[in-house]
Amino acid sequence: MEQLSSKIYKKEFVEAFAGDDSGTLTPRQTPGVFYSKAKPTPVEKVTLLAWSEELAKELGIARPTEQQDVDILGGNRVTDSMYPYAACYAGHQFGNWAGQLGDGRAITLGEWEAPDGKTWELQLKGAGLTPYSRRADGRAVLRSSVREYLMSEAMHYLGIPTTRALSLVSTGEPVLRDMFYNGNAAYEPGAIVMRVAPSFLRFGNFEMLNARKEVDNLRQLVDWTISRYYPHITGENKVIDWFKEVVDRTARLMVEWMRVGFVHGVMNTDNMSILGLTIDYGPYSFVDNYDPNFTPNTTDLPGRRYAFGKQPSIGYWNLGALAGALLPLADKDQLVATLETFKDVYWTEYYAMMGRKLGLDQVSQLDRDLISQFEKTLADIQPDMTIFYQLLIDLPLSVENEDEVAEHFQKALYDDLTPEQKTALYTLISHYLERLNTNKIKRSASQDMMRKANPRFVLRNYLLHQAIEGLEKGDDALLVKLQEAIKEPYSNKFDEFFQTRPGWASEKAGCSMLSCSS
Repeated sequence: MEQLSSKIYKKEFVEAFAGDDSGTLTPRQTPGVFYSKAKPTPVEKVTLLAWSEELAKELGIARPTEQQDVDILGGNRVTDSMYPYAACYAGHQFGNWAGQLGDGRAITLGEWEAPDGKTWELQLKGAGLTPYSRRADGRAVLRSSVREYLMSEAMHYLGIPTTRALSLVSTGEPVLRDMFYNGNAAYEPGAIVMRVAPSFLRFGNFEMLNARKEVDNLRQLVDWTISRYYPHITGENKVIDWFKEVVDRTARLMVEWMRVGFVHGVMNTDNMSILGLTIDYGPYSFVDNYDPNFTPNTTDLPGRRYAFGKQPSIGYWNLGALAGALLPLADKDQLVATLETFKDVYWTEYYAMMGRKLGLDQVSQLDRDLISQFEKTLADIQPDMTIFYQLLIDLPLSVENEDEVAEHFQKALYDDLTPEQKTALYTLISHYLERLNTNKIKRSASQDMMRKANPRFVLRNYLLHQAIEGLEKGDDALLVKLQEAIKEPYSNKFDEFFQTRPGWASEKAGCSMLSCSS
């Protein structure tokens, strides 16, 4: 285990590409460069609030015991071998071209080589101004930082590709935020997350170079990305082969989000990882009541572009934007044909995933019809998604009537069922039980499959809100408990959280809807 302060950091990205080495933090356009040097702005006092022990062990990083190491986590210290920088990228935001964006409040310190030889970028979020901060301050508040820290790790333990989070620190300084962009700005405690990933490259990195017609730079970035992160891809057609793998990874990521009911909230192309990771945790949420039209992002209203049920189609749309950025390097027809494979990959993987959620031995065309019936009925009744599938695992193999079915799922319901809804649920469950009776695997094997596919604990927004309120009062008890609960999402060890969203949380700010600054 090595200390953060004594490590010799790699800086292969900045050594491979042209950058602005001036260190000037004045917001500006930076044509011709991939990044700009950006030293973190010191804060009053860095205090360690949370630390991901398992991730630290995997990376070979010793828990900070000296203030000099804690200071690195808050940007108050940069070692001699680090080269802090902010990346330059562009993006489509809510479907509209936004031009240059870049790391406005994220600063990469360097690349950490783990004991297994893998290299990880260490990045501070909320460490101050960069040339890409535009009109913002480059800071992050405790509220948003707790959310990113916990959810990054929660998604990892759910088995979903994601960036990770190593630490959460407070800065000792207040940060002014207008939480809902409604003119009611207020000071909140400042905080910084150190997040970790093999790479934070986004679709927007490639879009930026294409938009500026920097074809040589675009080719250099694509070649470097393939050789570093997709080394098995070679040959004359490698750009298309690589794009195909990005399409596949993105499709599978969308399936995983749908499996657990995760809603990203702001699927702009600058928030899409080139490695197929979940990246940039802002106004996200898990679905409570099953509503395909649910969006947790106030900025996404009223269009609901990034609603739960629309995420796969947005993933496809974003891949189309990436394909457009690659036009100078590959044949248009091949790019379009490769993009179109998204649909087959997604639906094949989706139905296989739903088969596991339902405990089916295989998924036939008739089973696809059953899955569609589940989607339609759940959207009508809107039970709690997580609890409904848990109750489905222990469903008796025979049910007598509508009342018996409704009683079995009572714990998942937010509202009393109408007579029509009772009938629809009973019909669905009757069809499902008929199908289970044809399973060629034992009931116990079917249930084991379901337990592995359906989380019992998800990190709900109201729990995060309560943990944040506690921290703001100096009480970290719930934060500590949630940090343990996220590690065992498929067990019943933390059944104190196995309940529907409480009524008070339905309309409370920070529990139901959030803004992009969240």
